Amino acid sequence: MQRLALLSILVPDYDEGIAFFVGQMGFRLLEDTGLGEGKRCVRVAPAGAETKFLLAKADDDQAAAIGNQGGGCVWLFLETNDFERDHRRMTSNGVSFEEQPRHEPYGIVAVFRDPFGNRWDLIQFQNA
Repeated sequence: MQRLALLSILVPDYDEGIAFFVGQMGFRLLEDTGLGEGKRCVRVAPAGAETKFLLAKADDDQAAAIGNQGGGCVWLFLETNDFERDHRRMTSNGVSFEEQPRHEPYGIVAVFRDPFGNRWDLIQFQNA
């Protein structure tokens, strides 16, 4: 068996990443372990998700890639079973959507950005 277990998201600071993903997005903080020399293992995940995110504090060489890991494309897709509920909660928590929700043949979707610049879809697939 194989599964996608963890994705890294570059952040400028661990606490900023936690503030957004846990505080605004409502993700669960799974781990925040000090590794020495200012490094931490910080893992977060949406409720019920198998795939988790590692918040990786960018070093000087990686700093230019913060918010551009998808090359400007939507590259993260947050699936929900209740679009209206999650869109309303995220908006009230200050998440910045680029567009109004739209109905597509595959479901309801709206693009948002995290505060670091990464583009995401909040999406409820049809028949989800």
